[in-house]
Amino acid sequence: MSQPAPIAAAFPYQLVATDLDGTLLRPDDTVSQRTREALAAVTAAGAAHIIVTGRAVPWTRHILDDLGYEGLAVCGQGAQLYHAGEHRLLTSVTLDRQLAGLALSKIEAETGPLAIAASRDGIEGEVIVGPGYRVQEGPLPVVPFTDVADLWSAPLNKVYVQHPDLTDDELAMIARSVAGDLVGVTMAGPGVVELLPLGLSKATGLSLAARRLGVKAAHTIAFGDMPNDIPMFGWSAHGVAMANAHAELKSVADEVTTSNADDGIAVVLERLLG
Repeated sequence: MSQPAPIAAAFPYQLVATDLDGTLLRPDDTVSQRTREALAAVTAAGAAHIIVTGRAVPWTRHILDDLGYEGLAVCGQGAQLYHAGEHRLLTSVTLDRQLAGLALSKIEAETGPLAIAASRDGIEGEVIVGPGYRVQEGPLPVVPFTDVADLWSAPLNKVYVQHPDLTDDELAMIARSVAGDLVGVTMAGPGVVELLPLGLSKATGLSLAARRLGVKAAHTIAFGDMPNDIPMFGWSAHGVAMANAHAELKSVADEVTTSNADDGIAVVLERLLG
């Protein structure tokens, strides 16, 4: 008499947190069918999938809609909690513009003039871009500005800074050293150094979302690729860096998977699904 097939072990986590750029998204900004199927299998096993991204809601919604994603998403580096199914912003944290202006002055006193952009608050909030700021090519909309008064004319979630000569790591280090008591500083991708409300991170946004879902940090696995994912890894039980990740994130990860181009999320989830 033949034995019944073994039953796969239950998925060991209740929450799967994934960054977007460089992690869930492939270099062409799509999500592979293999990764979609792995995430579907995880949710079928009873876990929740949550996207945790530095992108503000307006730069994230089209991706969520394409995925058929209807749950919570942490956007804007933890500033925004968005309900994708209801197309509704649940919570939002804004940057103190007076402190941000002082922080910029302190940084520029060390570095010289910076190129500046900013993400305005709200579900329709624009990304405004000043002279000389280099925007990555792609479909994401931006609005140019030339008068610095426009930068501070509406509530902001964050300010982006670039320098013509300094590397991202160098700029972030200087910004932290001279203005880290006024704003949070993080690096979210190539050419993307951000000034945030002090104390804000992906971990604060993820913890808020997890409480709403009734899930604890001890039952969460997180995937990422940049230094802005370090707080999320610190909060989660298990942090997985992509092969293409920044060295700083790899140094604190529990494991390193294959790259975002090679279905790194799916590789890990398939293994855990047994």
